[in-house]
Amino acid sequence: MKHYAPTIALLALGALAALAWTFRDDDGRRNDFLGYVEGDLLFVGPVEGERLVKLDVDVGNVVKPGDPLFAMATPLLDEQRAEAAARYEQMKAQVENLRAAMNRPQQVAVLQAAVDRVVAALKLSTNEYERKRVLYSHGNTTKAALDQASMALDRDKATLEEAKRQVEAARIPSRSHEIEAAEAAIGQARSQIDQIDIRIKRQHVAAPAAGTIQDVYFRVGEMVDAGKPVLALLPPGNRKVRFYVPETRLALVRLGEKVSVSCDGCKDGLWGRIIFAASREEFTPPVIFSDQERAKLVFKIEARLEDEARDLPLGLPVAVQFLQKGESAGR
Repeated sequence: MKHYAPTIALLALGALAALAWTFRDDDGRRNDFLGYVEGDLLFVGPVEGERLVKLDVDVGNVVKPGDPLFAMATPLLDEQRAEAAARYEQMKAQVENLRAAMNRPQQVAVLQAAVDRVVAALKLSTNEYERKRVLYSHGNTTKAALDQASMALDRDKATLEEAKRQVEAARIPSRSHEIEAAEAAIGQARSQIDQIDIRIKRQHVAAPAAGTIQDVYFRVGEMVDAGKPVLALLPPGNRKVRFYVPETRLALVRLGEKVSVSCDGCKDGLWGRIIFAASREEFTPPVIFSDQERAKLVFKIEARLEDEARDLPLGLPVAVQFLQKGESAGR
């Protein structure tokens, strides 16, 4: 696995050319400033750590916004979703059962018919008990027969009470509150599934912007921690040139102003626009100072490359020139 140091090697290469005094005007001050091309990389990684299972791009590939870049394994999320989906279906079934039992005319009618049957059975058992009681009082039947008739009567009375309670329960309006609570639970279960789906979707990472893949730090099969970049993407608008100017030339710097950019073998008319000017001076970096400049203080300037200049490779040494009034850099 690579260790990601986005532009260290390229900066070192380009920095060797920065701050050299290459051109001077008549009063001995330099007119052009050497710098180098660098870029503000977008580091793209997963939201949740897992194993990298798919890599759709490689170094040098050009992508558009939304193009697939890579995918992470989602075994735990898949399991969580399956459990949440099972709970969701179970809750839906419970609500359907509650609705089926609540004030349904057919259901109440069935229960009422059961009451009617029990009433009829109770009437028969009452008559049978009275008949057996009379027979027993005249000695025409046994005590066991009378007891059996009595138990049948008690049974039918109890059955009637139970049937009546079932009818009353089917008509209780409080079941609507049970359904409302169950439906709210269903909504929460659906929301949980949606949240898991979002987490799964985030593990399939797409390009956030158009650009070129500058580096890939992990390969398929490797574990990637949450927030760790899998690759570096450089949008065209993120290329810039960095150079340094002495205090005596700082008055030329204006944010938003154009500068001319040239390099060996490059076409004419390349340009950029100043986007940053350091507010504090610094000593010439020790790896790039010349014998003449090692003790001088300079200001760091950055210009965003525009149009065809955006195709310049990172680390390329370039010459930057401030445009005089009326001059054009290809525009």
